[in-house]
Amino acid sequence: MAKNLIIVESPAKTRTLKKFLGRDWAVEASVGHIRDLPKKDMGLGPGFEPKYAVLAAKKDVVKRLKEAAKKAEHIYLAPDPDREGEAIAWHIAEVLGKDAGEFHRVTFNEITKSAVTKALANPTTIDLNRVDAQQARRVVDRLMGFKLSPLLWDKLKRGLSAGRVQSVALKMVCERQAEIDAFVPEEYWNLGGRFAPLRTTTPPEFQAKLHQILGKKAKVENEEQATKIEKELLAGKFRVAAIERKESKQRPSPPFITSRLQQEAARKFGYSVKRTMGLAQGLYEGRVIGDRGQLGLITYMRTDSTRIAAEAIDGVRETIAKTYGKDKLPEKPNAYSSKKGAQDAHEAIRPTYFDLPPEEAAPYLEADELRLYRLIWERFLASQMLPAIFDVTHADIANGDYALRASGKVMKSPGFLAVYQEAK
Repeated sequence: MAKNLIIVESPAKTRTLKKFLGRDWAVEASVGHIRDLPKKDMGLGPGFEPKYAVLAAKKDVVKRLKEAAKKAEHIYLAPDPDREGEAIAWHIAEVLGKDAGEFHRVTFNEITKSAVTKALANPTTIDLNRVDAQQARRVVDRLMGFKLSPLLWDKLKRGLSAGRVQSVALKMVCERQAEIDAFVPEEYWNLGGRFAPLRTTTPPEFQAKLHQILGKKAKVENEEQATKIEKELLAGKFRVAAIERKESKQRPSPPFITSRLQQEAARKFGYSVKRTMGLAQGLYEGRVIGDRGQLGLITYMRTDSTRIAAEAIDGVRETIAKTYGKDKLPEKPNAYSSKKGAQDAHEAIRPTYFDLPPEEAAPYLEADELRLYRLIWERFLASQMLPAIFDVTHADIANGDYALRASGKVMKSPGFLAVYQEAK
């Protein structure tokens, strides 16, 4: 009989965890939430106190968890490492009929043997502050939904629902559209010319744009002014007044956070947010990779932090050195600051195994999974590489009261661009 029981959210995770854990461990899944607010009276009591009930579809799951808990000496609750997961852990503890302090709460940012072993060796207790935060969100969801949805049914269409986030976002969109509708357009003109050498074919033709008028930034407000400038330029003589050459660096983007991953997957592959997160969830929970069995391929995919674990820094630098050469590595690891207000509870989204490049994982992943895995892999490697270096040239071409400027750049060293380029 297994002495220890570990309960996770997803059945897919159970297969990965069973690969790491021995006979002393039983692994069960709650399959997401097991309780929620019933619809009667909004599921709220006096003072908006939540009244929870076991979901009808989860009664068999709860029965199975109770039976497994009776046989175990120690129970480890391991739902996802976010507020929603913390609440699920609390609901499981409540349903199993024990005090929350009797359970071991464990979280891991990646489903690898080292991460799981470390988490199990350092269990904590359920964070009731995070549980309260999730409950507050759920209560507001219910208040907004039950109060606003009937208004939508009356005014727009029956069956629509109003949400805590969507309702506020819709208001912001409407306000922004009102600003757009109220905008008064201002006419402006861009002028430029194409230049070529008189007697040779090199350098090739290039384009210069009107840059200054009488030493000030060019501003052409109407067709009459544009036509006047055009005539004066054609009647005058062009000469190269100044040439400036300098070196510029393009630094790599930080590793992915959730929103950036969603944006880049949409730009490069046309994936919806739902599609991207579904693929990422599968890569996080694990896929069977040949003889290596079930492996979690990326870290937790819901994060707003660009923080990277020290061991991951060591792993990616070693991989870059082997694959692209030590000369592609900066002297010190690149560091990135998270946006203001980031929770920083989890690492950035990155690969978990640096000996599993996309080409080796390819035979075991579906096409869309492989695309997303490759995207995460390349972005993370690029984030720890040297900047791209360009030689930039600015040429100022004078003609009477006017100055045109041509700019161009030539890559001197590709740096991280040899691995990854962000989509436009």
